[in-house]
Amino acid sequence: MNGFDHARVGIYGGTFAPVHNGHVRAAKAFMEQMKLDYLFIIPAYLPPHKQIDASDDPLYRLRMCELAFADIDGVVISDCEIKRGGKSYTYDTLKELQRPNTRLFLLCGTDMVLTFDTWYRFEDIFKMCYPVYVRRENDEIIGNKIVAKIGEYYEKYGVMFRKILTEPIELSSTDVRLAVSEGKDISGLVPCAVETFIKENGLYLKK
Repeated sequence: MNGFDHARVGIYGGTFAPVHNGHVRAAKAFMEQMKLDYLFIIPAYLPPHKQIDASDDPLYRLRMCELAFADIDGVVISDCEIKRGGKSYTYDTLKELQRPNTRLFLLCGTDMVLTFDTWYRFEDIFKMCYPVYVRRENDEIIGNKIVAKIGEYYEKYGVMFRKILTEPIELSSTDVRLAVSEGKDISGLVPCAVETFIKENGLYLKK
């Protein structure tokens, strides 16, 4: 990561199967509100907390991220987790990206916030970055759970999660895959170039 000294660097990891408009909106809000110099989008090779389809190709997911974020200045699409192979632990990724004078900001979704204390070496992760979260739903009950959990993290570990303020897009990659498999239009769900890539490569069709 040469050339990133004294920078504010965001990290947005995930399966991105596929990347969709919710991811893009969250990334833009993350960059703007945390005043990031660079944002690393990092598709996982094998997510530790998720099941992925046996036919999944990480390089397809990487390419779709390249297409989705091509026009956003400061975004770096990284294949570090795909190159590393095995389970994609956030701790290992942060260790790889750490620099003495670089501030790392880690973007988390709702499910990540609620389960952070089950992650591999999560206490070390807290020391390596500033955790930031973004909501993708308007559920008040889940909102209350997040507030309680963030309070718990602060009380136990002295860590404060920063919140990204943006209008939630209630959309998941599962929704997109289901829509494709049912032959529905996904033009409003994913960037245009990603839609074309999915069609050209016959991704997510019913087997």
